[in-house]
Amino acid sequence: MNFGLVVLLAFGIGFVAGLRSLTAPAVVAWATHLGWLDLHNSPLAFMGTMWAVGVFTVLAIVELVADQLPNTPARTAAVGLSARAVMGGLSGACVTVAAGGTLWSGALAGAIGGVAGAFGGYQTRVGLVRSLGVADYAIAIPEDLVAIGLGLFLVSRF
Repeated sequence: MNFGLVVLLAFGIGFVAGLRSLTAPAVVAWATHLGWLDLHNSPLAFMGTMWAVGVFTVLAIVELVADQLPNTPARTAAVGLSARAVMGGLSGACVTVAAGGTLWSGALAGAIGGVAGAFGGYQTRVGLVRSLGVADYAIAIPEDLVAIGLGLFLVSRF
């Protein structure tokens, strides 16, 4: 797989983290556990353990529920944005290492994707809620499905 495509995939999984910060690492953990991504003999091999799969899956589900609550902070606030950059970086690093690339190039691409996904997802969601005149959850739930589907699509490219 060429370097440009690998970096694009890392950016993409980071973008997923920007939409839902814990969906990206949950998808990566499952993909690693199922053998879709090969992280053996790397510092990221822990992502394929049942512990990582369980923890990231539970946290992703909690995040999907918490996102529907009215008092949930904006994803573009400092804490939410930082989490998206970190989780995007972790997920992007996993993707590049699985493709034989460098950990740091994937971490950087994933972190940038996380920030882009946070702002892009926020603007899209707010814009759709306002223009369609619907309740926030009517856009949030499809956004959840897009994040999960895109994440699965990206990790299945290996």
